[in-house]
Amino acid sequence: MAHVEKPLHESPSQTAGPYVHIGCTPNFAGIEGVYAEDPGSRMVNEHTLGERITLRGTVYDGEGSPLKDAVLEIWQADAAGLYPSPQDTRGAADPNFGGWGRCAADLESGEFAFATIRPGRVPYPDGRLQAPHVTVWIVARGINVGLHTRLYFADLPEANSEDPILMRVEPRDRVDTLLAKRERDGVFRFDIHLQGERETVFLDM
Repeated sequence: MAHVEKPLHESPSQTAGPYVHIGCTPNFAGIEGVYAEDPGSRMVNEHTLGERITLRGTVYDGEGSPLKDAVLEIWQADAAGLYPSPQDTRGAADPNFGGWGRCAADLESGEFAFATIRPGRVPYPDGRLQAPHVTVWIVARGINVGLHTRLYFADLPEANSEDPILMRVEPRDRVDTLLAKRERDGVFRFDIHLQGERETVFLDM
């Protein structure tokens, strides 16, 4: 008797619940003993090369309220523009830089913060140099699939004007939603808006 294969149907999506914090940031969730510190909580050490900076901000929903249960991850190159990945064959990345970070938003204020370094410029697939940037991933209540965006630095206008991704953003005034502004020396603020007039530009990755 011939075997007839039935097509498989996609499982329904679910929004992020408390298991995101339990699985990704157990110490933050009050579960000790799994890791000495939550994965991704430390990107630099005393030997890391480059300009030390702090990236801080808040994720806001469509009504302008902070998402206090958000979890964010960032990926970036080191100060020389090299990724700590075997897929980057351009040279050896800084061994004292992790290149990846994870942070749960503060449960009271909704603010997140990453202690890192300013990344160097990396080439686009066609060889053009991209402006220094940080890739950001966000998950929280109401988000079925994690959202990707990029953080650029507002104090690097010349490099930003040459960036292949920023050059494609339309209308042009939305580029501002991807720029981290300097609050004070070494501290940049990058707020993320999921909806509304100031909605952040998200990338299909």
